[in-house]
Amino acid sequence: MANDTTKTIKVTLVGGLRGTQSRHRLSVKALGLGKLNSVRELKDSPQVRGLINKVHYLVKVEE
Repeated sequence: MANDTTKTIKVTLVGGLRGTQSRHRLSVKALGLGKLNSVRELKDSPQVRGLINKVHYLVKVEE
């Protein structure tokens, strides 16, 4: 069996995209989130953390 040592984080879109900057909407799309309350499980990497940091007020993160 392969070792599953890659950490993942669960990201949930909790805020609406209306009235947000276009860059922030693109960041949410890059995270793979579309509609409100959509959830994605992503590999924990500096790139993903940077996107989450940019839209921290729109998403909820679970380790």
